[in-house]
Amino acid sequence: MADNSRFDHDLVLAHKFPETTFTYTERDAAVYALGVGACGRNAIDSDELKYVYHENGQQFVQVLPTFAALFSLGSLTNGSIDLPGLQYDPRLLLHGQQYIQIYKPFPSSASLINKVSLAGLHDKGLYSLAENLLIEQRTGDYVFISSKAAILELETKSYEKQSGELLCMNRSTIYLRGAGGFSNSSHPYSYSNYPVNQAAAPKIPKSQPFAVFEDCTQPSQAFRAVIKCICRGDANIINTISGRFLLHVYPGETLITEMWLEGSRVIYQAKVKERNRAVLSGFVELHVTPSL
Repeated sequence: MADNSRFDHDLVLAHKFPETTFTYTERDAAVYALGVGACGRNAIDSDELKYVYHENGQQFVQVLPTFAALFSLGSLTNGSIDLPGLQYDPRLLLHGQQYIQIYKPFPSSASLINKVSLAGLHDKGLYSLAENLLIEQRTGDYVFISSKAAILELETKSYEKQSGELLCMNRSTIYLRGAGGFSNSSHPYSYSNYPVNQAAAPKIPKSQPFAVFEDCTQPSQAFRAVIKCICRGDANIINTISGRFLLHVYPGETLITEMWLEGSRVIYQAKVKERNRAVLSGFVELHVTPSL
């Protein structure tokens, strides 16, 4: 495959993203909950019915916290990232990780103002080749071979338009194969504008040599299991959510979510039952330590 990537990191860092808007209704929130499996096993499950239906009216329906992952879609152009100084083959783009900070429960319907900024820029350079080979030796999976790569971390803060209150922050880690090498250094280049205690070394998902279509419901199904089993249906105790994409999932496969409670942090991973392979991992931070 030809390398059609060009990267001017000075232009990328200088870019100011325009504000975007996102509007959703009670129906959107309910359809999303149904789409990720709410009430799929039991139509009157009280822990999940509140995300789909409310006897006093849909204006009282609750919103799953992972619905926030949709808020940042307005920063994409036809499903890709449009940045001055960044020219790349969109077929080589991978969504590696998603981090969500929840500041307050989401209203049943709202119009939001999204403020987008570049939270991180990392030049993996030739190190991406070594990293991919190490992953292959450890897991036995087929992975892509790339001589250079770049990682973008886009941060989106979503404010309720009417009140101006900050509802949540999304941080998306985007891996661009073939777009690195711009630092002209033998060492990887990194830029980030978020606190060190929030920084996590980006881990890149394994890739197969065929097209990958991302399904945003995959992590949402895992988080819903955490809400059901650990939070006892109370999503309001969730503080932060972090998920890392590890491997592809084929249509029709069965996902099993495993979780461990360590204080106020839930460590989880989602596995494909048919292949016994982990496809998603991460953690959920809670405001309180639940009693099981």
